[in-house]
Amino acid sequence: MKVLLINGSPKTNGNTAMALGEMIRVFESEQVETELLHIGNKDIRGCIACGTCGKRGKCVFDDMVNEAAPKFEQADGLVVASPVYYASANATLIAFLDRLFYSTGFDKRMKVGAAVVVARRAGTTATYDELNKYFTISGMPVVSGRYWNNVFGCVPGEAASDLEGLQNMRILAANMTFLMRGIALAKDAYGLPEQESVTTTNFVR
Repeated sequence: MKVLLINGSPKTNGNTAMALGEMIRVFESEQVETELLHIGNKDIRGCIACGTCGKRGKCVFDDMVNEAAPKFEQADGLVVASPVYYASANATLIAFLDRLFYSTGFDKRMKVGAAVVVARRAGTTATYDELNKYFTISGMPVVSGRYWNNVFGCVPGEAASDLEGLQNMRILAANMTFLMRGIALAKDAYGLPEQESVTTTNFVR
């Protein structure tokens, strides 16, 4: 099993990193391979809808999105973590995810997805919903913990006081490990669900 973790915070060692670190310790104790990409402080521009990725098989902007794409393809699970900015995820992370999901043509079905959100006080559930949409549009099962996947903290290191939030990160990682293993067994026994040809409908005729 392999999990790719994306840190969308601009702070390398902030509270978002602390939340992910709690998950990584559980993954490693379960012999799940992990790789952490810190993208929140990188220069990543948004999608320009040029369509080049459909022809080249990768994004026209050759940055961390193209670096992450093969890692995502090889992973059994994806964890996406962000601080809350104006009840939303970090804009750099959203630009990264828009391009990562749109420019990659490989089958993402049954890869397990988990969103992790860190905030001083509020906006966590809106951001949590925002991040989960990348998984649900891609046929990726969304793993849950025992509560919303929130951790609270303002200044770096303050999340250490959120004992409930950090406990939920450990539960989330354990549940994710179980789900990935269960899906792997089911794929070996039954294969992936049969896929219908895609039907697209526009609202404007």
